[in-house]
Amino acid sequence: MWQVILCFGITFLILEMIIPGIFFLNFAIAAFLCAIISIYIKSITILTIIFCALSIILMYTLRPLLVKCEKNKKQQSGICAKYVGKKAKAIEKIDKNSGAISIYDERWQARVKNDEIIESGTEVEIIDYESIIMFVKKAE
Repeated sequence: MWQVILCFGITFLILEMIIPGIFFLNFAIAAFLCAIISIYIKSITILTIIFCALSIILMYTLRPLLVKCEKNKKQQSGICAKYVGKKAKAIEKIDKNSGAISIYDERWQARVKNDEIIESGTEVEIIDYESIIMFVKKAE
């Protein structure tokens, strides 16, 4: 019996990989737990009730946690999290067409979005990025 339930769990995992959304993962975990429980309990009715109960519990507890972690992970990764909003130093004159900044001992091309000109040595704040170009404004 536990082999059949284990196959259901694997099927739910495959569905989660094909159709991501942290939905079938709850059923897969519930199926794996039921497979373990089925070693001791042989009644299909009781195992079905346990599977349903575990699925509902996991749906209301695990899924919100995983969705929240996924959102936090997306927000805290990449260039945006590391550079945007941080202070840097202009190492060349910055205007709409050219310029450079230094941040974390790295040199980046920099531009301003308006007609402002920022002189070399000025502290700037990174407000946006596009590919390898940081958009800056004078730091306040």
